[in-house]
Amino acid sequence: MTASRRLILTGAATAAAGALTAALPVQAQTAAPTRNTRPGAAPEPLRARRLKAGDTLGLVSPANATYEREPLEIAIESLQSLGFKVKLGQHVRGRYGQFGGTDVQRAADINDFFADDEVAGIIALTGGSGCNRIVDKLNYALIRRKPKFFGGFSDLTSLVNAIQKQTGLITFHCPVAGSDWNDFSLQHFKAVVMDAQPDLLQNPAFTGAPGVVQREDRISTLRPGLARGPLVGGNLAVLSSLAGSAYFPDTRGAILFLEEINEYIYRVDRMLSTLRLCGALDQLAGVVLGKFTKCEPGEGNFGTLTLDEVFDDYFLPLNVPVYRGAMIGHIRRKFTVPVGQAAEMDAGAGTIRLLSAAVG
Repeated sequence: MTASRRLILTGAATAAAGALTAALPVQAQTAAPTRNTRPGAAPEPLRARRLKAGDTLGLVSPANATYEREPLEIAIESLQSLGFKVKLGQHVRGRYGQFGGTDVQRAADINDFFADDEVAGIIALTGGSGCNRIVDKLNYALIRRKPKFFGGFSDLTSLVNAIQKQTGLITFHCPVAGSDWNDFSLQHFKAVVMDAQPDLLQNPAFTGAPGVVQREDRISTLRPGLARGPLVGGNLAVLSSLAGSAYFPDTRGAILFLEEINEYIYRVDRMLSTLRLCGALDQLAGVVLGKFTKCEPGEGNFGTLTLDEVFDDYFLPLNVPVYRGAMIGHIRRKFTVPVGQAAEMDAGAGTIRLLSAAVG
């Protein structure tokens, strides 16, 4: 998702804080010494059944329109090459402005596929913008009754977090159908979604010659330590735009993962301040920062804070484990991260280990 497609953050931070507090259930605010601060005994999450070869995936376009035929053809062929049958949403070729159909149409495709017993799971064609417009139009009672795999990333941050928050269903921050399904991405997708493995999310091993220093996909530890909690998060701009709504995730005791692309550093700072002011950072168990691709000062912004300084300012005072550089974001090789799944992070090693299978 590019900066030109960003949802504009509106409303005073204090108003967001009040609305968020009202949306959260009233529970004890006791922090556990193990860095899992989620109060009380959290209910067991809903799990979709694992996907298998021969299953039918519903292909939807809940964000941007796809203007040419070829990207849709490539997405269909990619899913078929993974062994799935593909059923197209009624409006997957739709367009309303930059969106893949009207709000009603895009929400209807998702609701229809959750109701369709032929469809085993639902995946987005692409990201972009517009998912915030339909989070209040999904049939969450239906989704609770008929839980299925639902996945995507970028602007899909809205939907994967909203569905998880409203229903308890574990959703998936994962490649969209139109992504590059390379060996790394496919390995993690299959492990988590098809093989029901408690996957270890770890950056690719460095295999350079002696004396050669790793330059790509490095891990940087801001504060070492272990933390356990459910995984929540996604794209920073999209997540922060949900602040104060009933669709914003419960971050208490959670491991928050974030990524971004094509945003000036001062905007990253402003989005993080929104999360801080609405209380979303107050009781985190840990933080995993993915790739902040092309997030730079911008022309004429010489002297701005660096990303290092911004991250230090917001996350070091939390006194929780934090690391940066995870394979999460607008990159070719990416993890499949189950939203709502309990995990353990090791900030020193730069790993996330799922504590159980994310699908049944």
